[in-house]
Amino acid sequence: MKIKRYINITKPGIIMGNLISVAGGFLLASRGEVDSLLMLMTVLGLSLVVASGCVINNCIDTDIDAKMQRTRNRATVTGDVSIAHALQFGVALVVLGFGLLICYTNSIAVGFAVLGYVVYVGVYSLYMKRKSVYGTLVGSLSGAVPPVVGYCAASGQFDAGAAILLLMFSLWQMPHSYAIAIFRFDDYAKANIPVLPVAKGIAKTKLHIVLYIAVFAIVSALLPLSGYTGLTFMAVACVTSLWWLFMALRGYRKNIELVVWARQVFGFSILTITALSIGMAFDFQALPPSFLVMLS
Repeated sequence: MKIKRYINITKPGIIMGNLISVAGGFLLASRGEVDSLLMLMTVLGLSLVVASGCVINNCIDTDIDAKMQRTRNRATVTGDVSIAHALQFGVALVVLGFGLLICYTNSIAVGFAVLGYVVYVGVYSLYMKRKSVYGTLVGSLSGAVPPVVGYCAASGQFDAGAAILLLMFSLWQMPHSYAIAIFRFDDYAKANIPVLPVAKGIAKTKLHIVLYIAVFAIVSALLPLSGYTGLTFMAVACVTSLWWLFMALRGYRKNIELVVWARQVFGFSILTITALSIGMAFDFQALPPSFLVMLS
């Protein structure tokens, strides 16, 4: 069906992951006083913006996708959806998405949504992904925006809690993406994409994965230590982060099956961030005014 082709180029899996994180950020900032309509419009608006970014990304990456086994059957590659129609679809999605965010949220939430979209489509997809080993680092910023948008939509401010979320989700993106780059090494090499394993080698990538997970574990603990979440979130953060770190360290075992290990690190990264998003949504704390750091 034609509709299914259009749905597929929005990358539904990515949308679902972002939906969970934006809802988590929103509920954390709401602290039990949830504006249901605002939450619905924030989640829907940002999901449409993310969907647009994915569609435009597919249009930009058509030549790359044709070289990669994983993506060579995408509708924008096979011609089942023309580039012109995909672009029109992407523009319609972003106009509708930002329309909802502008009407129902606030300037801070909209500003971060714009930042994430521009970084992903303009900076990452058009240039950094193809030209620099630091493309993953730049792209991590856009991937960290959804929970911040949710948080700022509910709170109306960018405070220390929002800053922790931005840093936490940015750090999470790195080992998550590096694991993908390892088990999709051949695809990236064929397409001449300078991800870290291709540009600098597997050994350096393993080290970066371990270091990023370790720092991610520390930053995740800042939410409960700062009073934004409680002991339940702390327990979830410690268990998931430390187990993820243990899995990453297993990559240094002799005779390790590299692809299997990388897939395990990738799979557990999704479990980790999902658990933390759900945890912060339900284990929020009522903060005293002294904890709030007004940045805008």
